[in-house]
Amino acid sequence: PRFASIADVSRLYKGTEPVITVNVTGDAKAYPLGILMTHEIVNDELGGKPITVTYCPLCNSAIVFDRNIDGKIYDFGVSGKLRNSDLVMWDRQTQSWWQQFIGEGIVGEMTGTKLTMLPVRVESFDKFKGRFPDGQVLVSPRGGPGFNPYAGYDSSPQPFLYRGSFPEGIRPLDYVLAVGGEAWSIDLLRREKRVEKGDLVITWEPGQNAAMDERNISDGQDIGNIVVQRKEGSKLVDAVHDVTFAFSFHAFNKGGTINK
Repeated sequence: PRFASIADVSRLYKGTEPVITVNVTGDAKAYPLGILMTHEIVNDELGGKPITVTYCPLCNSAIVFDRNIDGKIYDFGVSGKLRNSDLVMWDRQTQSWWQQFIGEGIVGEMTGTKLTMLPVRVESFDKFKGRFPDGQVLVSPRGGPGFNPYAGYDSSPQPFLYRGSFPEGIRPLDYVLAVGGEAWSIDLLRREKRVEKGDLVITWEPGQNAAMDERNISDGQDIGNIVVQRKEGSKLVDAVHDVTFAFSFHAFNKGGTINK
């Protein structure tokens, strides 16, 4: 992967386009969803840590994993296969298959092995720029900010090649935030602005385009910026475990409930 400074790529972005933001010990990078749409996986190193940045457009799930497994570094690729309409990854070291949304080996030598998830935000380019003015931004080998080849997908009646069950009382392709076995709809978060449950704090504010709406992502509907944090004493820290921004069917497929 190639990267550029914020100043070098700012002209490409209106500012409300979504990026996957990863911060490791103060070293921060942004991976625009417009680029991940067609590549889906980036093997990288950040703050000395080997990571793999993954995005499944059909589930709208952006998840970042540590690719160091028991002291060995793995490289991941896109298998071209789907399971529950979700990206199936493969590793080049053992050619095992991995389910993206659970980060677990499902076929081959690594079956049952789980990848470690890392803290990640899906936020607007402007949010990233404000938080990390010296951050680096992934550059498309084709040039430009990328685009959405699945225009209008989030308005579809059901996900592509999915035959499982659906949650009740919410469209299968409505946007939700999933944390473990519980999820919250975008509509609820937009109304409430802030939700607290136990040590969990979820906040919403406007200013981010939906990646799966219009072909030009900067024209997509405003679904807002969501931050998921946990209370640690008097501080709030970004939550790590099992946090995914996705479509409702994807969150429901993990099990649990959806708050609407």
